[in-house]
Formats: sequence, C-alpha cells, structure tokens
Amino acid sequence: MQLLTELHYHPSIAWFQKAVQAEELLLESQEHYQKQSYRNRCHILTAQGPLPLTVPVKNGNKKIKALDVEIEYEQRWVDVHWRTIKSAYGNAPFFEFYADYIQAVYERKPTHLFQLNQELLMLYLKFLKLKTPIRLTETYEPAYPAPVLDLRNALHPKREPDNLDINEYAQVFGKQFAPNLSILDLLFNLGPEASLYLQNT
Repeated sequence: MQLLTELHYHPSIAWFQKAVQAEELLLESQEHYQKQSYRNRCHILTAQGPLPLTVPVKNGNKKIKALDVEIEYEQRWVDVHWRTIKSAYGNAPFFEFYADYIQAVYERKPTHLFQLNQELLMLYLKFLKLKTPIRLTETYEPAYPAPVLDLRNALHPKREPDNLDINEYAQVFGKQFAPNLSILDLLFNLGPEASLYLQNT
C-alpha cells in the first residue's frame, strides 16, 4: 500500500499509525500551502494540558506551493518551542535518548517548512526503525487510484480524525489520557517500544 499524505510538523501518533502500515510513503510536494493545518503545527502535553506549537511562516496567506513556504525566523519561535518541549518532557523516561538529535534540527534552521518537516520525519523514521521508501509527488493530482491510500488533509487540528484508536500509555502529565498528540509524546514516554506500540494499534 502506498500512503499519500502531506508533510506535518512533528506528525501525530495517528499519522504514524498509518505510516507503519505503508509499503511506500508518497509525500505531497506539489500542493498549495494550507494554513492552520498540521503542516506547521503539532500538539504536545504540558502541565496545563495539550498545547499547540506553531511554526510561523512567510506569505502563509498567499497562494504558494508547499515546497516554497519559508520559515519566519525573526520571531524567536525556535527557542520557545524547544524550551516548551524540554519543560514538557524533560522528566520523561526517554527525553535524553532523543533530545539532542531533535534539537540539532532546530539549530540548523532550515529555510523552508517542507525541509524542516522532512528532516524531522527522517529522524522519526530512524528512531522507529522504519525503512519505508519515501517518494515526493512530481505533479499535483486531485485524486489517486488504488492502491494509493490518499490521506491528504485527513488529519486536521480543528477536527478529530475518523476512527481514532490510540491505546493508552503512561504520560508525564495529567490524570486523564490525552490522545492524538505529536509523535514526540510517544517517543519520549515509550522510547524504543514506540515502534511496537504503533504496529499493535
């Protein structure tokens, strides 16, 4: 099965549940950028509950190809994001196991959002020991025939994904389990077991 999807910023657990089933990941690179989506945001769990982290971009309101969207670094969002992630997960069992690799991506300051998301995705696939081939779309197609599973825009911050089935696991904060967070939450809490978790859900 080929999985067609847009690139997300620190993709959600639900995204990776689909990705682990794919024989190939087909990443949409020819679409027009869509604001207020997971392309530039994610959700992590803090002491105050789930919190969105958003990457500011240039010309996000204009009709621009996803590949061409540049990141706005005049705002000190990198420091804010990393400080927030460290505050949320610094005491998680596997934070130190992964933190330096993720922080290094931030420190490189990729110029484009697509580049940032792609670097993070490659890192997470490595952490999860997934060797799934990745290919970028070369043209934009409104629809794809089988066997391509088209999940473009299936996951969105403003609506719960269909058939969300995320088994509970131990989290740093909260008495009530918070589902559908970023893969950061799963990795920092479960470590190497995160891959097995995704395959069994």
